[in-house]
Amino acid sequence: MKDKSINLKVKNITQKQWSNLIIELNLVAQSWRPYGPVIKMKAHNLDRILTWGRKTNDDREDRESSSTLERNKRS
Repeated sequence: MKDKSINLKVKNITQKQWSNLIIELNLVAQSWRPYGPVIKMKAHNLDRILTWGRKTNDDREDRESSSTLERNKRS
């Protein structure tokens, strides 16, 4: 099957909107993969944007729990 391509030119978009657009397109690409289409994207700082988009609050290992903070305040 012949490769199909699409080229998007986006104007008047903030950095946050751009990041969200890239993350949403990546989610579409991941969810469609089991059904056949393999979507590959290229963009400036794509890896950095997607890494930022995959972060959860659980990724913060250096945070102290609230019980630890309470013990430190009492000391």
